[in-house]
Amino acid sequence: MQAPVAPKNRLEFLNTRPPPNYVAGLGRGATGFTTRSDIGPARAAPDLPDRSAGAGAPAGTSGVGRGRGKDEEEEEEAEDKGYDENQKFDEFEGNDVGLFASAEYDEEDKEADAVWDEIDKRMDSRRKDRREARLKEEIEKYRASNPKITEQFADLKRKLVTLSAAEWDSIPEIGDYSLRNKKKRFESFVPVPDTLLEKARQEKEHVTALDPKSRAVGGTETPWAQTPDLTAVGEGRGTVLSLKLDRLSDSVSGLTVVDPKGYLTDLKSMKITSDAEISDIKKARLLLKSVIQTNPKHPPGWIAAARLEEVAGKIPTARELIKRGCEECPKNEDVWIEACRLANPDEAKAVIARGVKAIPNSVKLWMHAAKLEHDDANKSRVLRKGLENIPDSVRLWKAVVELANEDDAKLLLQRAVECCPLHVELWLALARLEKYDAAKKVLNKAREKLPKEPAIWITAAKLEEAFGNTSMVGKIIERGIRALQREGVEIDREAWMKEAEAAERAGSVATCNAIISNTIGIGVEDEDRKATWVADAEECKKRGSIETARAIYSCAIAAFKSKKSVWLKAAQLEKAHGTRESLDALLRKAVTYTPQAEVLWLMGAKEKWLAGDVPAARHILQEAYAAIPKSEEIWLAAFKLEFENNEPERARMLLAKARERGGTERVWMKSAIVERELGNSSEERRLLDEGLKLFPSFFKLWLMLGQLEERLGNLPQAKEAYELGLKQCPNSTPLWLSLANLEERMSGLSKVRAVLTMARKRNPHFPELWLAAIRAESRHGSKKEADILMAKALQECPNSGILWAAAIEMAPRPQRKTKSSDAYKKCEHDPHVIAAIGKLFWHDRKVDKARTWLNRAVTLAPDVGDFWALLYKFELQHGTEDQQKEVMRKCIAAEPKHGERWQPISKAVENSHQPVEAILKKLVVALGKEEKAAEDNKHQIDNWKREHILEFLREKLKPTSAI
Repeated sequence: MQAPVAPKNRLEFLNTRPPPNYVAGLGRGATGFTTRSDIGPARAAPDLPDRSAGAGAPAGTSGVGRGRGKDEEEEEEAEDKGYDENQKFDEFEGNDVGLFASAEYDEEDKEADAVWDEIDKRMDSRRKDRREARLKEEIEKYRASNPKITEQFADLKRKLVTLSAAEWDSIPEIGDYSLRNKKKRFESFVPVPDTLLEKARQEKEHVTALDPKSRAVGGTETPWAQTPDLTAVGEGRGTVLSLKLDRLSDSVSGLTVVDPKGYLTDLKSMKITSDAEISDIKKARLLLKSVIQTNPKHPPGWIAAARLEEVAGKIPTARELIKRGCEECPKNEDVWIEACRLANPDEAKAVIARGVKAIPNSVKLWMHAAKLEHDDANKSRVLRKGLENIPDSVRLWKAVVELANEDDAKLLLQRAVECCPLHVELWLALARLEKYDAAKKVLNKAREKLPKEPAIWITAAKLEEAFGNTSMVGKIIERGIRALQREGVEIDREAWMKEAEAAERAGSVATCNAIISNTIGIGVEDEDRKATWVADAEECKKRGSIETARAIYSCAIAAFKSKKSVWLKAAQLEKAHGTRESLDALLRKAVTYTPQAEVLWLMGAKEKWLAGDVPAARHILQEAYAAIPKSEEIWLAAFKLEFENNEPERARMLLAKARERGGTERVWMKSAIVERELGNSSEERRLLDEGLKLFPSFFKLWLMLGQLEERLGNLPQAKEAYELGLKQCPNSTPLWLSLANLEERMSGLSKVRAVLTMARKRNPHFPELWLAAIRAESRHGSKKEADILMAKALQECPNSGILWAAAIEMAPRPQRKTKSSDAYKKCEHDPHVIAAIGKLFWHDRKVDKARTWLNRAVTLAPDVGDFWALLYKFELQHGTEDQQKEVMRKCIAAEPKHGERWQPISKAVENSHQPVEAILKKLVVALGKEEKAAEDNKHQIDNWKREHILEFLREKLKPTSAI
């Protein structure tokens, strides 16, 4: 049997020597590559000795070099190798650092570096915008979190412009309050000697006898001991003056240059009140002396110097200076006027005479000379003398005409228009003084001289209107506009409308109408005419130009005869500012052109009704019905007319016809209201049942049915009616509130909570439901529950005014101001919040503020009667009789229909035909009763709490019996 052979190792070749020139992977094409890092230094390293051979070296060689240091050996070895093994590795260039340090830098290297620089610039520019934006954002964030001191006070520095000079001067100078500059002083307290007290007493004494030394010379000499050191005082002031002069003056080639105009301004308000101001006057005197010496022909310098002396109280010096100024500047009128002002009253005329002799063409001097005269005749004489020198001065002509009588003024104006033919005011003044024919001639001459002046044409139209020729007014304005357009004058529509308003104020209504009719359409596109004209009329109405607005509406009506809105605006204007006759005529004309406009028919009928002419109102409604037979508004207006005038049978017939013709739910509701007023409960129930069959989703019919059952005492039937109504109208707040009130009467608080909770689940954003739940809890004493509900309600309805008003009333008295501030921030323009804040001021006895806020409430909501009742009650308590009447008048004009407390009173059966005045007074009485009941209830609660506390204390303090 043969012995087994050991297996041959398959990787045995790895331990054998490779053949010469063998390269691993070359046969399969996997050739390797070499990098600079693999090559190492560029210079070839010397052959390294075999480290293993060192062991077998002779013993004698081992001792060679002993005595040299280790560092020297390493340096020698590095020089032999050509590189240092311990050199530091560069993270960017790797082992290549220092490889080419000794190589030459040729053109190819320069070109390569330039290419790489261009690549770097290109890559940098691609990211430049994003980098700059990111950098800018980081800088802004840093500056926002670390602002500079100047930025922190920038807004305060901007507000410094509002500071006046006095406020700026009152700012105290800041001193050095640092602790390092404060030296601790040693304070010692020494008793005051008697000699000092005696001296103080003598200084405060009033001595009536003269000093012996003074008496020796007759009492005219001051004792030497009491004379101050004037020399030292003068030297000190001189030093201060020199410093100020150096600071305020500018040295240019050895001369002091000063701005005299600045001193003119400063001297106007200068008053001497202290020694410092005396020093300022001396300084100013030196500076102005330099001014008038360096430039004697400069008039403001002389005026400033004279005024300075006047302020200093040296009038003669001031007169002398201004006299020299007149000699140096004889052709300047300001210097002469200043000289006249400073001169004595007796010499002023002579001074101004020299002035007008030096400057005979100065209108200013002639006017000043006329002012110096006290007699009108002398004034007129001076002015006429001036006109001889300056015949074309309009100012002088106006002044002399004002002083003359009518006949002389006419002659003067005739001469004035010859001398000043291009001044329109003189022509118009002459035309006003002349008679009709002469005035026409004057205006014709004025048109020849001034063909581009529109005021002449307007004056001509006013002239014709003043003399009753109204037919010529429109022709003159039309002809004038054409003539102005031929002359190239641009017709400015706005300017002509202002002229129309001016003509209305002057009483020239026909001229106003003519101007409007001829210029209203200039520069307005056809599609913009209606809106533009209506806006112009409204602006004129705001400015009080009623005739101008009426003329604009007349033009609009003529252009848009079939537009209901234009007729309505014109009718509103006539209603507010016209007569009943003009309004009736306008409405008659309106319904002729727009017979389908219900509102115009109804407005006409209402105006007749308010005027007391019921038959005329019926006739208008009959015509309206003939024009619009299917209009329900006409039927209801006819019903209201008959119902309000105590004609129930006629009203019942009208409603019956309306129901036969297929009336809407409003007709059925009005029919039930009539039966309720007449007391026919069975007929009312029948109408409501029939109406609910036709209109089951109309909540008012369900509400009226429930109220009918409540009035009859059938509470279960009323509850059933409300519940059926809520099935059909689950979003009706009045139905939910009526059911809750009924449940409170029948079952108490628990059932009310259930009903209102269900209501809020279905209608979470109805603030009335939240308010009802809050009030129910408050009525039953659950204040904590009411507060919780209020917090939830304000979360659901944060912008509800009625909830915020209730929150203000519920808050404790110290917290009401804060609560009202929060409410006002949330609901700035809500009338309920405004009224609640007004009531707070009322309770705090701040009468003026309360009146302002309550008036604001009725302005925001004039249809809510509750606010009118509050305001009227306030005026009854704090106002005058006139203020009470004014509130009553405004309330009647507003005709309020809504309000939480207003509606139950106004819709009560007994108050159905009561006027607004009676309902307002009843509501005020009801509010007074509510307040009194609330106060009584509060007193009862306080008494109850007091009694319980006392009972509790008695029980606690009662002595315990011994056991």
